[in-house]
Amino acid sequence: MSHVFPASLQAPRSRLSSNGPELSRIVAGMWRIGEWNMSAQQRLAFIEQCLALGVTSFDHADIYGDYSAEGLFGEALALQPGLRDKMELVSKCGIKLLSPHRPGHAIQHYDTSAAHITSSVEHTLRQLHTDRLDLLLIHRPDPLMDFDEIAGAFTQLQQAGKVLHFGVSNFSRHQFECLHRRFPLVTNQVEFSPLHVTPLFDETFDGLQDVGVAPMIWSPLAGGRLFQGGDANVENLRNVIKQIADQLQRPFASVVFAWIMQLPCRPLPLTGTGRIEAVGVAVEGTQFTLSRSDWFAILRAARGHEVA
Repeated sequence: MSHVFPASLQAPRSRLSSNGPELSRIVAGMWRIGEWNMSAQQRLAFIEQCLALGVTSFDHADIYGDYSAEGLFGEALALQPGLRDKMELVSKCGIKLLSPHRPGHAIQHYDTSAAHITSSVEHTLRQLHTDRLDLLLIHRPDPLMDFDEIAGAFTQLQQAGKVLHFGVSNFSRHQFECLHRRFPLVTNQVEFSPLHVTPLFDETFDGLQDVGVAPMIWSPLAGGRLFQGGDANVENLRNVIKQIADQLQRPFASVVFAWIMQLPCRPLPLTGTGRIEAVGVAVEGTQFTLSRSDWFAILRAARGHEVA
């Protein structure tokens, strides 16, 4: 039976930090846009449907879709350029993939040099048909990253008006703080779901809450593994979530999104779907709060043992 959403369903807005941008609490992830097999007009319609739900923030990376995802989004946006001022565009850089689209890459590696950050931004702006990014993230920590050099590149891009805010992705607490001391970061985008709870216990979320910075969350549904067959632990976790969802008369995935967003560090989870119904399910997760006992029932099932 399909779930009926109220016509008034809207994602609330959330500021990433005291000096950071305001994004929609649910962020539309564009990682797989190339797999959605949509025409440019269909992509535009999907963007407009997201905006109608209050999902105004769109997450990209230069490497997504083997360097093609930003161009697919930009092609759709070019059909209705006025929509740019109604959305926030996020992208990432710092990984060089082996790809026929980048014949100069001899080996897959990280590159967080100022020159690469700057050239990546220029390419992203062209692909997205925009003159600015609302937020740029360093995609992965780089063993050769020079915090001072990165901070200098961020400063120049911000002064030029090409990127308004900056953050990181997949950084440890210490790595985040090293760069944050040199340049004010507004987020750390990390993996988190009931099947990946590490950031709760490795100081990632504690450290961000301490400095008033909200994380963004990728793979909140564990790449769909929460819906698929698995071992006994995954099956038990799924059953616990389903029981809570049935009691609350909410969709299964809405309960997962609500569980994530209940954390005091105020996470902003990403979707990864081209189905507007699934985006709506995520937005519904902003509309209710779990009881503390239900929240811990999911954590207990996720970890496979009691809180001691």
